Amino acid sequence: MKKTLYIFKSGELRRKDNSLYFESEERKKYIPIEDTNDIYIFGEVDVSKRFLEFVSQKEVCLHYFNHYGYYVGSFYPREHQNAGHVVMKQAEHYIDSDKRMTLARKFVHGSIGQMSQVLKYYTGRVGSGTGVLTQLLAQFKDTAKPLADAGSIEEIMAVEGHAREKYYSAFDYIIGNPDFPFEKRSKRPPLNRLNALISFGNSICYTMVLSEVYKTYLDPRIGYLHSTNFRRFSLNLDVAEIFKPIVVDRLIFTLINKKMLTKKDFDKHIDGITLSESGKKTFISELDKRMQTTVNHRHLGKSVSYRRMIRLELYKIQKHILGEKEYVPYQSLW
Repeated sequence: MKKTLYIFKSGELRRKDNSLYFESEERKKYIPIEDTNDIYIFGEVDVSKRFLEFVSQKEVCLHYFNHYGYYVGSFYPREHQNAGHVVMKQAEHYIDSDKRMTLARKFVHGSIGQMSQVLKYYTGRVGSGTGVLTQLLAQFKDTAKPLADAGSIEEIMAVEGHAREKYYSAFDYIIGNPDFPFEKRSKRPPLNRLNALISFGNSICYTMVLSEVYKTYLDPRIGYLHSTNFRRFSLNLDVAEIFKPIVVDRLIFTLINKKMLTKKDFDKHIDGITLSESGKKTFISELDKRMQTTVNHRHLGKSVSYRRMIRLELYKIQKHILGEKEYVPYQSLW
C-alpha cells in the first residue's frame, strides 16, 4: 500500500532524479515517489513548477495546512482517469432534483447510522451516563425518519444537523474529562480543545477522501448534499460524512481517554484554541496507524483498510450514477 507523507518541517521539496527530495536545515531525505499516495504539508515548504509537474505525472495530490492547522487548499493534479460518460451521469444526478435528493438522503442516512453505531459502542463503556446514552440511542432510531419527507436539500441538511446536535451531546459522557468539555460546536476558530480536535480531524478526513476521489472516475466538484456551486470540491465532503464518526471521532475519544493528548498539546490564541505542533503530530501519527488498520468488510468477505474502504464507497457511488447498482452507504458493525 502506498503511504501518505506528512511534512511538518519547513524547507524545500523538489524532484531529484526520479525521487522526491526534501531538504530542511536539519536533514536531507530522499522519498520514493512510487510509494507515495499523497502529501500533507504543514510547514513552510517551497516547491517548484518542475516538482509540481513531477507529482502530477505520478498522480500524487498535495494538501496544504497553515500554521494553525487550518486547511488551505490542495494541488489536485489534472485528472488522469478520463471518463466523460461518468462526469455526464454525475452532473445529471446533480441537475435532476429527485436524483440529487436521493443521494443526499443516502449520505445523511449513512452518517446518522455511523453516529448511532458510535453511541452504541460507548453506551456500555462509559464511566457514567450510561442511561443518557441509552436514551440518546433510542432517539436515534427515529432521527432518520424525517428524511423520507424532506422536500429540499436544506431540509435534508437540517435533519443531519439535528442528529449531529444530539450526537455531540454525548461527547461529555464518552470523554468524561473536564479538560475537554464539548460546550457547543465552534469552528474557525475553535473555542475549546475538543472543538479544535474535531475541526482538525474533519479537515484531514475531507482531504483523505479527496485523495481517494482522485483515484476514481468521479469528479470531486460535483457533490449532492453539499452544494456544488460555491466550492472547489464537494463530493469529498458528502462522503466524509459517513467516515467522520468512525474514523475521526473515535480517534479523538481514544487520544483523550488514553491521555495521549492533554491540555499541554494545545495553543491558546487571542480568539481561539488550536492543536500545538506536537499535538498535530500525535494526532496524525495515530490517524495514519488507524487508516492502515484492516477491518472485516462483510460484503467482500475479507479485511480491508479504512483507506481502501473509502475507495470502495466511491466505487459504489460510481455504480449508482451509472445505473448499475443502487448505492447503500457503508454501515460499520463495531
